[in-house]
Amino acid sequence: MGDHEQLDPEIAAHYASVSEQQRLGPGSLERVRTWELLDRYLPSPPAVVLDIGGAAGVYGLPLAAHGYQVHLIDPLARHVEQARLASRQQLATPLASAMVGDARQLGYPDASVDAALLLGPLYHLTNRVDRIQALTEARRALRPAGVLAAAAISRFASTCDGLLRGYLDEPGFETIVERDVREGQHRNPTRRPEWFTTAYFHLPGELGQEVTEAGLRLHALLAVEGPAWMLPDIDQRLADPARRERVLAAIRRVETEPSLLGASAHLLAIAHR
Repeated sequence: MGDHEQLDPEIAAHYASVSEQQRLGPGSLERVRTWELLDRYLPSPPAVVLDIGGAAGVYGLPLAAHGYQVHLIDPLARHVEQARLASRQQLATPLASAMVGDARQLGYPDASVDAALLLGPLYHLTNRVDRIQALTEARRALRPAGVLAAAAISRFASTCDGLLRGYLDEPGFETIVERDVREGQHRNPTRRPEWFTTAYFHLPGELGQEVTEAGLRLHALLAVEGPAWMLPDIDQRLADPARRERVLAAIRRVETEPSLLGASAHLLAIAHR
């Protein structure tokens, strides 16, 4: 299948214009915290991990390097080719496989994997029925007691981003934010890449409800970055080991606090089959 057969053309165009490896650099707060949470909740290697919507392998490749058997699926052929190329450079610990596919129809046998990652697909499945289908498919592929890690973008991410970066002072952004808050449906008619692309932004409780509706047992609903991503000097703080640990400790203290979940740019649901 070609890129545009599975993915909205606007979404495909957005990912053709940005690099996930650059956006999620090793020092980014989203990546640092996602790693921390995966390390906490994933079964030990050599567990079999299905990295659904794994893009160019920003998480899948390091997991393979740590001894996991990682099968990567992404709707964009460009991402899959990038992942395969990088995998060939990890001679001792390549990906087990990388293929073009759809989160709603995985093509993997029932009860065949120990963990399933959905660290992106729920962003771009703007219809609730499709999100439930993707979660149900992940559940089907999981072995009994297998672990699901599913990420979502917070309903209020664009509000916070607009305040932090001054986008709310620019024409058109407030209209985008108003719809985000009202409906969770994010649309970017300007196609400015920093204003993201067609997506669904979750209320925290919604993510938990969708996971449960798909037949999974919700274990934890977590703030990935917490409120710390709104610090204008967050990159400098993370670059200093002592300051970095203070930031991460502050996030950990409030990572499950219901009243603060929406202030995080990203949410992570951990669930079990």
